[in-house]
Amino acid sequence: MRWILLVVFLVLVGIGVFTLVQADQSIGVLLDKSAKYVGAQHPQDLGYYGENIKVAIIDTGVDYTHPDISGLGPNGKIIGGYDFVENDNTPQDTNGHGTEVAGIIAASGAMRGIAPEAKILAYRVSDTGNLVSSDLIVKAIQRAVQDDADIINLSLGVNRTNDRIEDAINDAVRKGVVVVAAAGNSGPELATIGSPGRDTNAITVGATYNNITASLVATLEINGKRFQVLPMIGSDKIAEPIISDIVFGKYGRSSDLAGIDVKDKILLVERGSDIKGELVYFATKEKNAADSGAKTVIVYNNEPGVFLGDLNSKAEGPEYHPRILAMSMSKEDGLLVRSMLANKTIGMVNAFYHPDFVSFFSSRGPVSPFYIKPDLVAPGVFVNTTSLHGTYNLTSGTSFAAPHVSAASALLLQKNPELTPQQIKSIISTTTDPVSDTLGNLFPQEISGAGRLNITKAFDANLIINPSFAIFDLSPFVKSQTIRFDLSTIDHSKPNPKIDVDFGNSTIKFDHWIEDSSLFVKAEVFDQKPGQYQGDILISDKVPQHIPVLLRISEGTIGVSNYNGKLDFKIDSQKDWSYAKISVYNDDYRLVNSFAVTPEKSESVTVANTGKYFVQADLKSDNETITLYNTISVESTDHVIAFDSGIPNHQLVILGIIGAVVGIVGLAIRRK
Repeated sequence: MRWILLVVFLVLVGIGVFTLVQADQSIGVLLDKSAKYVGAQHPQDLGYYGENIKVAIIDTGVDYTHPDISGLGPNGKIIGGYDFVENDNTPQDTNGHGTEVAGIIAASGAMRGIAPEAKILAYRVSDTGNLVSSDLIVKAIQRAVQDDADIINLSLGVNRTNDRIEDAINDAVRKGVVVVAAAGNSGPELATIGSPGRDTNAITVGATYNNITASLVATLEINGKRFQVLPMIGSDKIAEPIISDIVFGKYGRSSDLAGIDVKDKILLVERGSDIKGELVYFATKEKNAADSGAKTVIVYNNEPGVFLGDLNSKAEGPEYHPRILAMSMSKEDGLLVRSMLANKTIGMVNAFYHPDFVSFFSSRGPVSPFYIKPDLVAPGVFVNTTSLHGTYNLTSGTSFAAPHVSAASALLLQKNPELTPQQIKSIISTTTDPVSDTLGNLFPQEISGAGRLNITKAFDANLIINPSFAIFDLSPFVKSQTIRFDLSTIDHSKPNPKIDVDFGNSTIKFDHWIEDSSLFVKAEVFDQKPGQYQGDILISDKVPQHIPVLLRISEGTIGVSNYNGKLDFKIDSQKDWSYAKISVYNDDYRLVNSFAVTPEKSESVTVANTGKYFVQADLKSDNETITLYNTISVESTDHVIAFDSGIPNHQLVILGIIGAVVGIVGLAIRRK
């Protein structure tokens, strides 16, 4: 019996430690290849090259023997840093990833970066470029702050939340350091941005194509309806649109195409095979289609969603070279097109250059209902940059979109060194350019954020807007809401911009006015169906700027009232509900408390600190969940918490229970 009690004791202690300490996680460095896209000619023409700005690169180190980024020490390009892998002061890159990032930011030789006179602090946290300890990332962020970095570039990430990394980022930003993070390479699925990109204080960057001819996209048009198709990697190009009959060729095997007239036609095939264990590569499908005389081949997915195919396969041998345009299509669109083929169907395939297309691999939001991620996108496909041993490499990934923004931040800080991290973030995101898909539709905010980086506009901007996004929550119970934006200017003049709202929805009315240095925008809804709607507040000042707007219309409302730090809640809903979970988050978007309520039973929450609090209520109604949101500002509180552990209340309860049980078990063991 004694040993059983001892085992129980040790297990409970282990659970308690796990609750208190987040396990050290392995973080994958985003090593997908990327491409340089954004130029910085305008500020460079004015003599701004990032001089006296220190950019910390937390990565695989930097090859400081490369002639374009050479020199380790006070007189070199790499003026400092640390190797957390080898525990020494020489963060030499043996992988290449960090060197590629550094070249985009500050190369100053045969290749020139966006801020070629910026200095680099290199922190090596990975040797292979595959995995890196989250503990090393935290140490590197803290060391960069100690070394007086102006900007930290984090081209690494994980598809989950890591509180310790985010705490380190928040501390760095509070101390005046701009933090730029890659969104990740886990697209095209939604909600794939992890730490550090999900942190609200980081500037999170997704990836677009580049301004080179390889930035190819395509459409298929049938009877006026257009479908989005993606040219496969390595695919041949077309000089003019293809107009021809569409035929279905099963899985694109030679046997599937036998007896089918494919010559000069658009061939539609399904991904994969109907034979278990058989692999029919994209290259094989392309070769069979070309051998049969098809003008182009479209492979639709065999599972929901779209995919990006790659013809760089060894299945067809070293002599294989694609001869026709090969494209991929979603399963949903593929089945729809296939259903049209019962009768003779003519389609038109058009492939064209589109540098502002958001990359297939770029991780998507949302990460929170209370703020928008990513913040923006930048070129991250087909970028030529520095690599190991004095060479150069064509590379792709959001890892290489992020340094475009880090370098842009360096130029802004050289021009106006008094700017804070939040002001830099506002300027860069509100001066972006819109980006659209192949059909001409604007990418939603969860894919492109505010838009694509425009260094020229950011450099010339004078107006600073806070916050740099807007989220409205309306319902049949709350039909209007007003959001206030603080306006300031770099030259300290009185802000007086022209305002307009672009929403494209006649049942949602917007009004706006300026008082002193504040912009007020009021949204009012009339007979609009529940859902989410996106648009922009357009601001005309020295340069055109815009604020992305997300407007949610729900079937109910979670009301919040504040009495000196005591928050009370009231739920109104069009539908009957039996149970609701209410979660309260602080202005760092960390969970303060969560609890259950019913229509008959309510709860209150006491908060000790002033600031904004964000509330989410998940209502259980029959077989569906209705989610409601609200935000409240607490400007004063009578409540004081003598000990603030930083641990959410529900975890403190768990720890309390564990402590009590451990005490009882300990006494029982002693009595034995």
